[in-house]
Amino acid sequence: MASKSQPSAPKVGNQGSITNGKAVSQGRWGRAWEVDWFSLASVIFLLLFAPLIVYYFIMACDQYSCSLAAPVLDIITGHSSLADIWTKTSPVTMKAAKIYTLWVTFQVLLYMLLPDFCHRFLPYYVGGVQEGAVTPAGIVNKYEVNGLQAWLITHLLWFANSHFLFWFSPTIIFDNWIPLLWCANILGYAVSTFAMVKGYLFPTNAKDCKFTGNFFYNYMMGIEFNPRIGKWFDFKLFFNGRPGIVAWTLINLSFAAKQQELYGHVTNSMVLVNVLQAIYVLDFFWNETWYLKTIDICHDHFGWYLGWGDCVWLPYLYTLQGLYLVYHPVQLSTPHAVGVLVLGLLGYYIFRMANHQKDLFRRTDGRCLIWGRKPKAIECMYTSADGQKHHSKLLVSGFWGLARHLNYTGDLMGSLAYCLACGGGHLLPYFYIIYMTILLTHRCLRDEHRCASKYGWDWARYTATVPYRLLPGIF
Repeated sequence: MASKSQPSAPKVGNQGSITNGKAVSQGRWGRAWEVDWFSLASVIFLLLFAPLIVYYFIMACDQYSCSLAAPVLDIITGHSSLADIWTKTSPVTMKAAKIYTLWVTFQVLLYMLLPDFCHRFLPYYVGGVQEGAVTPAGIVNKYEVNGLQAWLITHLLWFANSHFLFWFSPTIIFDNWIPLLWCANILGYAVSTFAMVKGYLFPTNAKDCKFTGNFFYNYMMGIEFNPRIGKWFDFKLFFNGRPGIVAWTLINLSFAAKQQELYGHVTNSMVLVNVLQAIYVLDFFWNETWYLKTIDICHDHFGWYLGWGDCVWLPYLYTLQGLYLVYHPVQLSTPHAVGVLVLGLLGYYIFRMANHQKDLFRRTDGRCLIWGRKPKAIECMYTSADGQKHHSKLLVSGFWGLARHLNYTGDLMGSLAYCLACGGGHLLPYFYIIYMTILLTHRCLRDEHRCASKYGWDWARYTATVPYRLLPGIF
């Protein structure tokens, strides 16, 4: 499923597939050197409005019971003003600052100081020191994969506190939700700015840096490919997985605790949202090593898009269903609840099995069985920035023979299930499926643009063999 994943990054041209005015069959990949006017406009739009979108949704829940239309109508009719709404918004507090600082510090310590031990006793789990994919400069980075361990320790402490230690209320996240938003924004902008300055002054690897000459694009999309501090603190891996995704399930648990406090019970819709989203989060950390080969790590540079997006966009907008259910405790009928559960689990199955098939094919170099048969593949070649030629294979069997991104289709089915769990009373909880549809469709097109540049004619052969992107027979 999408990790995450933040406001859609603009698509830009890649000059790696053009040499002396002629298209080459094996292009080079990586972020573009030049930015067209549309991409620049998209970047400026997102920098200006993405933070406002997050604020608007959270404010609508806090002041207008999750109605997206009510704030606008209040302002139009003169019943309220922007100043009135801002005055009612909770400011950053010392308590929230302490909570957020302790939270991020704790996750940094778990990431840096506690080598993974889960892989020693959990069958089939792959953790510890692992290698990532080849970067555009031909470098292979090593990572300490310990996200599952961090998630388990964090949640064991959460449950221990809730039932035995009582250091803080399990509703602490909901009770400080807006003050914590300002803290998350401070971290998001701080790390994005630091990453940009670092890219100019002391990059981890200068060969994997790209400068477009446009400040706004460099700030949003990033300069460095894999910025690091020291040997092991990798900005991409840390901020993509921690603190946002570890927090995702804690946030939902805090929302459930608040629902229990307010109404004396937890609804089946809240249970469904917690369970289905927890399955996704656990899947992310169980397959964190596989994640090292995905688009966020393999193609995206680290800038505001990932830094701010992982600190703010992900934890605040991916949890809208749980937040909505605090204000509107929906109790679903049994058929409705079962239907949501089946849709969510089916989507997860398609997502996970599609990714498993690709991973199995990659690990065994095609010496495996997919759906009981020897897999078929398109042989291809690409050239990295250091001039080295590499061979690869594009799978065209199993789910990957039905559509080129059927894993995204499964992801969208799961996303729809989260929203349907909230009933049909408001539009707000359905923002997630609308956003994910736009994001994954755009990511699908962006990924294919890069693959066309990377593989050249071989990619054309692949798309002729597997003509559909997301929906077999339709799109």
